[in-house]
Amino acid sequence: MAHLAPLPDQDRLRVVAADSTAMGTQLLVDALSRDPELDMIESASNGPSVLQMLKREKAAVALVSARLGKNANAGFELVREIRTQFPGTKIIVLLDTSERGTVVEAFRAGAHGVFCRTEPFRLLAKCISCVHEGQVWASSSELHFLLEALVQPSFRALGDSPLSARETDVVRCVSEGLTNREIALRLKLTEHTVKNYLFRIFDKLGVSSRVEVVLYALGNGDARIPSLPNGRRAHAEASGRKSARPVSLPARKTANS
Repeated sequence: MAHLAPLPDQDRLRVVAADSTAMGTQLLVDALSRDPELDMIESASNGPSVLQMLKREKAAVALVSARLGKNANAGFELVREIRTQFPGTKIIVLLDTSERGTVVEAFRAGAHGVFCRTEPFRLLAKCISCVHEGQVWASSSELHFLLEALVQPSFRALGDSPLSARETDVVRCVSEGLTNREIALRLKLTEHTVKNYLFRIFDKLGVSSRVEVVLYALGNGDARIPSLPNGRRAHAEASGRKSARPVSLPARKTANS
């Protein structure tokens, strides 16, 4: 089957990639370069080289391994540096396994998505595209790890947020995976009132989904999915109707879920 001709450089998505080894990076770049919409840029497998490459190439997405060289967790520190120096760059962390600790640490560091090497490779290009569009990429089990982590005291308290005490109660219920009905029963509210609280929470935090509320509570509040025009996405999340755009997260929660 003939390959599609690549798009002009200015129309392709520029991605800096750094796998755990030089050979791994080359193989990764070669494989992803077959996608005509991606402009892959190879970087050495160390933090300073990736930062220098991002500065020079102005890439939109950084695809980095949690392991860089012999350091199993060097990628997480690199993610923090990228978020500080290049806040507009979307970050995907490549994980060897979807273990709870590595998944949570990746998002705490500031990743916009995680991709485990056990997933089909054909999904990686889709992951890159979705994260570039502002979506969060994680599997249902990986999202569950984030929800569980919310009860740990090491995570950010919501007391310094712009939310009221009652709105904070709703966020805590959302983080536990409760439905609107369950939240209403626990807080002795009507479901309609819960939806109204969710609208106000979305507005105050600048987010548009329950998943983003969870990430905010995890301390990664600027990993946001842009709202659709006229607030359609936020309305879909609060009302329980399907969003007008596809989402990349299989376990994506709606406001009624």
